[in-house]
Amino acid sequence: MSELCDLTAVELRRMIGCKEISPVELLDACLARIETVNPTLNAVICLDEPAAREAAKQAEQAVMAGEELGLLHGLPVGIKDLNETAGLTTTFGSRLFADHVPAQDDGLTASTRKAGAVVIGKTNTPEHGAGANTFNAVYGHTGNPFDPEKSCAGSSGGSAVAVAAGMMPLASGSDYGGSLRTPASFCGVVGLRPTPGRVPALRSQLAYSPMSVDGPMARNVADAALYLDALAGYDERDPFSRPAGADGEASLQPAGPADLASLKVALSEDLGFAPVDDQVRALFRSRLETLSGLPLRCEERDPDMQGADRAFEVIRGVGFLSAHLEKYQKHRDLLGPNVIANVELAQTYTAEDVAWASVRHSEIYRSFLAYMQDYDVLITPAVAAQPFDKQQTYGPDINGERQPTYIHWVGIAYGVTLGGHPALVIPCGVDEDGLPFGLQLVGQRHGERRLLAIGAALEQAFAGIERCRRPQPNIPSLMAAA
Repeated sequence: MSELCDLTAVELRRMIGCKEISPVELLDACLARIETVNPTLNAVICLDEPAAREAAKQAEQAVMAGEELGLLHGLPVGIKDLNETAGLTTTFGSRLFADHVPAQDDGLTASTRKAGAVVIGKTNTPEHGAGANTFNAVYGHTGNPFDPEKSCAGSSGGSAVAVAAGMMPLASGSDYGGSLRTPASFCGVVGLRPTPGRVPALRSQLAYSPMSVDGPMARNVADAALYLDALAGYDERDPFSRPAGADGEASLQPAGPADLASLKVALSEDLGFAPVDDQVRALFRSRLETLSGLPLRCEERDPDMQGADRAFEVIRGVGFLSAHLEKYQKHRDLLGPNVIANVELAQTYTAEDVAWASVRHSEIYRSFLAYMQDYDVLITPAVAAQPFDKQQTYGPDINGERQPTYIHWVGIAYGVTLGGHPALVIPCGVDEDGLPFGLQLVGQRHGERRLLAIGAALEQAFAGIERCRRPQPNIPSLMAAA
């Protein structure tokens, strides 16, 4: 079942620019899809249809008047509920902010609108992004588009689901320890964690921390590149931001897929430290058999990630204290268990713990930088486990073993966060239950354009291989369930 809302963002933007379709017509298609499948999935949790319709009409008028059009002109885009949207409820998934309507957009939302996009609504997220499963006390659980009773992961789960199910061609995500990449893998879409500073980070209280970044979510690599181009830029309020042209690239959209024969590829099942379920290891090895049939030069080699778990845990704890200690002290009764647990754990750390974690983080970054100098791309599984029950609050067991913390199971993602390099997740078929499986591609620091070209080449190759091509949810089944 293919409709206008199922087309790629790149194709839709071309059609709008050529006056083949109207932004109003496209918005109607997206709203109709939301109406029919969102009751089953609960991905889009706040709509302002009148404002979206007005924005679409203005976009249509600009096209007809021959005005200069932005990269995302007329495209409906969903904004994760951690990003503030002027005039549209932004709850951060928290009861404390259930009635919060911001007076102005944050940086990501402003960049999205500036590129001509139509903000169609907000997408669900766990409270303050604290969770690798998407649910909160304000809006409830978001289901996986391939099985609504399964988890879509988190914290950008609503965005991943909305894009996968055709509710919108693009949506925003954010990533600290895999919050963008894990949902992309669970939902069979593309997600990019950029190099810190590529997309100006203006929300964090810790300006000098490179951990949290915003990035695009889309159904294919070209669409993700389009949205990244709209979000990227220089803003001196972010100390990691780089002036335009610093990388010698006017655009981050690659000219075409990379030449696979020219690539030197590192392969790692677990980065040498992360817990990975045997099911995922088997899926990854089966995909390596496919990669061996492509003209790639591959080498199995793990980076040095010794101490990554402890370093990430402490650094993340400092971030939680900076963002949420006052809420915890004044409104603990209104906070969910994940936020409370993180704040209380962070309060047990000493200055010595923080000093050690900061030093180890620096060592991991420099070691990973040297490691990546030998390769064009590192390929790993995107996740440690496949989608689990969406009612499960803690996270999955790995090979029957409960993990030390609810976030520990995403080590395969947060190890790359500590390494400081960009990471792209692309779909790579399904498992034996028909649930999506994804690969994580890690590129050179500040090398998003090259990484996207590599992702496009693999995506193109996978499209011709049945067990590796991007899966698509059963839209009629989701409609019937609603």
